[in-house]
Amino acid sequence: MSKNYTAHPMAFIHPEAKIGNNVQIGPFCVIGPNVTIGDDCIFHSNVVVDGHTTIGKGNKFFQFGSIGAPPQDNSYKGEPTETIIGDNNTFREYVSIHRGTLKQDKKTVIGSNSLFMAYCHIAHDCTLGNNLTFANSVNLAGHVNIGDRVIIGGNTGISQFVTLGRGAYIGGGAGIDRDVPNFCTAMGNRVKLKGINIIGLKRQGNSKEIVSEVVDFYRTMEASALSPRAFVSHPELMDEFKNNAIVQEIAAFIKKSEIGIAPFMAD
Repeated sequence: MSKNYTAHPMAFIHPEAKIGNNVQIGPFCVIGPNVTIGDDCIFHSNVVVDGHTTIGKGNKFFQFGSIGAPPQDNSYKGEPTETIIGDNNTFREYVSIHRGTLKQDKKTVIGSNSLFMAYCHIAHDCTLGNNLTFANSVNLAGHVNIGDRVIIGGNTGISQFVTLGRGAYIGGGAGIDRDVPNFCTAMGNRVKLKGINIIGLKRQGNSKEIVSEVVDFYRTMEASALSPRAFVSHPELMDEFKNNAIVQEIAAFIKKSEIGIAPFMAD
């Protein structure tokens, strides 16, 4: 293919790599043979992109990043699994993203329009949504699922198979070993639910009445002697919230959780 990108003379780009238009590749970057890069991406310096990796448009990779590296999993034997990255993300210094394994869908997937601050790690088979903010040193184990518009504070570790629902807000230094429902706030090691992400709901254009009803639902569920799954499974308890789409979304998340919901702060 014709060369419509710029690369420092000390960058190594495999001739079989597919590079889009207006891509900038800095010194000491290494781009492997099975890599596809969309238009307008920037690789500062010392970024390694390996494996079967597909990168969308407008992404920025800062120095010493490792993208599409083999998973840290003893079962991996070099299979051609994938790393897939969307558009307009920023990956700051020392971010590492590992390709998938055969244990799940054979791919690690990251959406679009997110910020990953320095030293973040995305392990094999993770699936991440859009518009995320990961502060410094957020570390994901394998098979983690993150919904859209989640914010995670620095130095947070997330165990295997955890799901964070869309709009969740996680305080810094958390150790997460249970699911956190949509639009909930959580903190601590081990993590506990603290309340509702009111600011996040308002930013999504929800009315004051809807937000207040979501908060009432959370407080009622927290005060109940029932577990969250039992609470949302009782029609008589959920009837007053039946017209609130956010509450119904949270209830569906709780019912679907396989590893269980984080306990309430008051527990």
